Amino acid sequence: MDTTIQKLHAREILDSRGNPTVEVECTLACGTFARAGVPSGASTGIHEAVELRDGDKKRFGGKGVLNAVANVNDKIADKVIGMDARNQVLIDEAMIALDGTPNKGNLGANAILGVSLAVSRAMATATGIPLYRYLGGPTVHRLPVPMMNIMNGGVHAHWQGADFQEYMIAPYGASTFRQALEWGAEVYHALQSVINKKGMSVGVGDEGGFAPHVSSNHEPLELIVEGINAAGLTPGKDVGVAMDPASSGFFEDGKYLLRTENRKLSSAEMVDYYEKLVKDFPVVLLEDGMAEDDWDGWKLLNQRLGGIIELVGDDLFVTNVERIERGIRENAANATLIKLNQIGTLTETVAATRLAQFHGWGAFVSHRSGETVDSFIADFTVGLDTGHLKTGAPARGERVAKYNQLMRIEEELGSAATYAGKDAFIRPVRF
Repeated sequence: MDTTIQKLHAREILDSRGNPTVEVECTLACGTFARAGVPSGASTGIHEAVELRDGDKKRFGGKGVLNAVANVNDKIADKVIGMDARNQVLIDEAMIALDGTPNKGNLGANAILGVSLAVSRAMATATGIPLYRYLGGPTVHRLPVPMMNIMNGGVHAHWQGADFQEYMIAPYGASTFRQALEWGAEVYHALQSVINKKGMSVGVGDEGGFAPHVSSNHEPLELIVEGINAAGLTPGKDVGVAMDPASSGFFEDGKYLLRTENRKLSSAEMVDYYEKLVKDFPVVLLEDGMAEDDWDGWKLLNQRLGGIIELVGDDLFVTNVERIERGIRENAANATLIKLNQIGTLTETVAATRLAQFHGWGAFVSHRSGETVDSFIADFTVGLDTGHLKTGAPARGERVAKYNQLMRIEEELGSAATYAGKDAFIRPVRF
């Protein structure tokens, strides 16, 4: 079987927010064809790889990606066509070298990632191996806890709700992934009823979570706990909660500005704030509790809460091996978020994941707010055995596509399938 890359073709498509993004198709000499769509973030860290946008205000308000598309169809194609798709590392390294910048600012991480993912999917298809097995080997069998973002705030709700960007549920008490998904959907609908009865809006944010006007950042947690109970489940036993404040978005002049509560907090005071939330609610995971360059704040947070819950760095680490290594050296967290488009190649994403796992850290795979129906991260999560995945509420097609793919994988694994449950987290569930 000839797995030489014969053709690459990119195009501009729309993501779930109605903004342009890159889609890449890869054809091998044996005739195998595969496609990959590239996600896009709204809450992006300053240390992320560059998402190349055209800047032409006459098209999509400057958000077009025709230059990134052209980079695939011309520059990258010239370099990669003729290479063997079996050599994923060499292909990714060739594109990184061709770009020649530390942040992929020349070709664009969106162009490079589209090729990287399309090549890997084409190779898996050519060999007849499911993508999750191609990525992880013959022994992969564990399904992740779906961390469902069911209440939105911050930039995902256009600053109309809570300051914190995401409030998630973690149905870790289920016995299978399918049951976890069922519980998550039931809590989601129960929460909708709870919010409705209080006369609040049930409009949703970018990731499908509800975004009502609230008076504090703990009120969403109160509503979610009420929703869990209303669904006939037990908070802390069946379903836990998690938060992604995305605190870089409300960090100004060295203070954390909580607009909903009209408060300005120092790093130490912000840690106190989180400590009370963890005490009052069944919180198992806190992502981006401190701002992306508040290293001292992160270290204090880890000292106080790192032995109790999973503390995930997103903007802090941006799926970058060098930044994760610093976090490990300085004991700044105990887990990293994993986003393919933050770094721009499959090879680098796997390296970041394996680094975290080697050091006993959690690796928490994530979608972006601007998604496509591409379900690559579902297979990636199983293949790399990360144990937990966030890809939005159990609503909106681009979110549900990932959950549905995980149900297919669980069905395919049959009796070999296991569910991560409470073991998904780097710190034991306390309840």
